[in-house]
Amino acid sequence: MTTLCIDAGTTVIKAVLFDRGGAAIGSARRETATLRPNWAWSEQSMPAVWDAVVDLVRELKAAAGAPIEALSITGQGDGAWLIDAEGEPTGPAILWNDGRAGAIVETWHKNGLIAEDFRVCGSRSFAGAPHAILAWLAQHDPERLRRSASLLSCTGWINFKLTGNRRIDASDAALPFLDLASGAARADVWERFGIGAAERLLPELVADEARAAPIDPRVAEQLGLAADVQIVLAPYDIGCMALGVGATDPGQACAILGTTICVQSVLGAPDLSGSPTGINIPLFDRFLRAFPTLAGCEVLDRMIALTGAGSVEDFEGLARQAAPGADGLLLLPYLSPAGERAPFYSVEACGVLHGLRTTHGRSEIARATFEALAFTVADCLAFAAQMPDAIMLCGGGARSDLWCQLIADTTGCTVRRSTEQEVGARGALVAAHAVLRGVNIGLAFAQMDVATEHFAPDNAGRAQGQARIERARRLRTLAAHDWTLSGDAAHG
Repeated sequence: MTTLCIDAGTTVIKAVLFDRGGAAIGSARRETATLRPNWAWSEQSMPAVWDAVVDLVRELKAAAGAPIEALSITGQGDGAWLIDAEGEPTGPAILWNDGRAGAIVETWHKNGLIAEDFRVCGSRSFAGAPHAILAWLAQHDPERLRRSASLLSCTGWINFKLTGNRRIDASDAALPFLDLASGAARADVWERFGIGAAERLLPELVADEARAAPIDPRVAEQLGLAADVQIVLAPYDIGCMALGVGATDPGQACAILGTTICVQSVLGAPDLSGSPTGINIPLFDRFLRAFPTLAGCEVLDRMIALTGAGSVEDFEGLARQAAPGADGLLLLPYLSPAGERAPFYSVEACGVLHGLRTTHGRSEIARATFEALAFTVADCLAFAAQMPDAIMLCGGGARSDLWCQLIADTTGCTVRRSTEQEVGARGALVAAHAVLRGVNIGLAFAQMDVATEHFAPDNAGRAQGQARIERARRLRTLAAHDWTLSGDAAHG
């Protein structure tokens, strides 16, 4: 089937058209604006996201040589995309990296609710999770909650516009609405988190075999599509990116180098043991144990701006001019206004540039940045159920050869980089094939021809990487004592 796959990321919405054999035959992108009316807030216009999807579908339909038979949708997870009874947004989408509910989550942490709840839903609550946002709205904007009729995700919003169905995928519902051991929706979550009035907002939970639905005929006419086009509600983006690189079997691992750095392993059953950190999400008949950070490629963007490098390529060129270890310069890359959530949680976490001297210049800062982001991958991977032999990389940051090599050296794993530019869309295609052709996700991926490039760990680089990990963790322990004070000083 000719399938158009939409991947609605936080900063860019991507669309890829695939032929019946799974070859990409067209692609397009639209940037999306993140709104920050307050230092800790992160929002998006829901109509603007839909308008971008409409533009992309029309553009690729015009370029298609054959009728489009299916649309498969993935996108950013968590957050709260609220609509009223008529299907209109009751305000901007509140995103996964929003920090306004930080104080509420901190209270949940102090009373032990976070650790207790992890053993049920498999995920550590954080400020950008839907129930935290609902709790904040209940306290600060109850009128918006009153006007809202359904809590959707980004993917759910696009699916609603295409089909008219108010649905949520299990990967989006997992935190905190699922009991992962049983797979059932939880009845206790609403009162547990003090959001009982919002229970009516949770839409229908979609089973894997019911992910496909026909397009709304009015929307089909608007987009110029056939009335029998099938719409597939795929897992949210981190799940689809795992599918898109072929991380489909237990023991395999991948890392997304994007707005978030997300390190994840495929499991046969959810991992509810150990420290309550990261998330577990269903992925068809598998699970992902994932550690999605709040600061990823935005760290690169910020440091590029501060050094005046101009582009990622220029910044990498600077980094290559510095010796490994950046002449003692070390960066803790916790630059998100919402703090950090993986592999540790702190609403007050902030960045540290340590060891700066007059002998350091832009090249050492660039080198320290790439080394810090490689440390983040290794730091998250340390919490995985088992250390993989290889880690598959995807996302915009994976285009950096230096970053890929540093990850190999720092983790000691062979790095495999997909040559696909839009891995999330590829994962949405895998999901569509699994659903519409009735095959499992491993076979759906195996039927496609996807090339990879390899980076092997270097012995000297491995020793240097281990030393940086130990030093970074020591520095983080020291810095954590000052984070609360720093947060108070910066934000009143």
